[in-house]
Amino acid sequence: MARISHISDDGCTAFIELRNGNFGTVDSSDIIPFNIGDVVFIDAEGSIHEAPQDIWTEDHWVGITKLAIADRIVVEVNGRLRLFPNPPELGMRAGQTVEGKDSTGIIQVISEKPIKLLLDDTPGDAFAERFIVPPDKSTSFDDFGGYKEIVDRARELIELPLKYHNELSEIGARAIKGVLFTGPSGTGKTLLARIIANHADATFYAINGPEILSKWYGQSEEIIRGIFEDAKRHSRAIIFFDEIDSLASQRGDDSHEASRRLVGQLLSLMDGFSRDTNVMVIGTTNRPQDIDSALRRPGRFDWQVHFPIPNREDREKILQKSSRKLRVGEELPHSLIAGKTEKWTPAELAAIWTEAALLAVSDERTSLMTEDYLGGFERVARQRNSAV
Repeated sequence: MARISHISDDGCTAFIELRNGNFGTVDSSDIIPFNIGDVVFIDAEGSIHEAPQDIWTEDHWVGITKLAIADRIVVEVNGRLRLFPNPPELGMRAGQTVEGKDSTGIIQVISEKPIKLLLDDTPGDAFAERFIVPPDKSTSFDDFGGYKEIVDRARELIELPLKYHNELSEIGARAIKGVLFTGPSGTGKTLLARIIANHADATFYAINGPEILSKWYGQSEEIIRGIFEDAKRHSRAIIFFDEIDSLASQRGDDSHEASRRLVGQLLSLMDGFSRDTNVMVIGTTNRPQDIDSALRRPGRFDWQVHFPIPNREDREKILQKSSRKLRVGEELPHSLIAGKTEKWTPAELAAIWTEAALLAVSDERTSLMTEDYLGGFERVARQRNSAV
């Protein structure tokens, strides 16, 4: 079964559309007695015959009108712009939600407003604000233990360009647009980014992959565009992608179309920064090799800060600083615990305090003692070993 989509000028060749979306041609020595839009079937001999019109069921689509002119209207359907005749009886204008079919064009206006499938009719600016993390002035670099060289480098790459954007522009230096924080989970990448944002007085957008991934065509790209546009309105902003490899994986022949579109959108947005844009994009990953290579080129995520597993000196500083806000009843043996926690991440070290506090309150105490500290270490160590 097929449908005639075009007939040659001599009337002897029919261009047909098949049900699977493919196209073909049927040649005849005589004039083909059919019109464009007729449903036909083709026999084994290649002859074309009339078929009942109602056996060709056609899917309806829903789109958003983008531009209305005298006799044509541009409609966005599934993320693509398409051109249809403008039905004068419907009073078409930009911004309507319409129903249509490929064969007949626009059938009816469903709503005078554009439908936002994912955003629940919320304006884009308001939706982007959902990703803004309020500043936490109670945290500072004093709360980030160890990793002095990493902290200094991250501040140099992120805080300084944000604070001295105009001065760097006057020098003519190439702007730093994106920085990758690499390293194992639990090494403090997110915490450091938030502390830098607080210290630089920058608006901080925190984005986790599943929050913006949508099954609707083009919706994920629309959300990212909205966030970037909102960030540009602020004097300073950081857009933070946690585990960016889940959103911007390497494109290839076997990669999903949605992933390719998302990577393309990120490339376009980062390349679209003007000299007046004071926005920094930070991505975290423990698999930098999985990120699309185009995003690693100069002018994008071409700067990298690596967070390794802390050494003994760093572990002791992490334990000291993470205990600063706790109530303790005596001096605690940080050096001892640091020596017993080789290859532990900062997150695992911080978990010791949760277990120690549980031991203290179960013993009806409101301050931590050495016995709680050691007990907390042993509990986390057992859990850690059982997970290996």
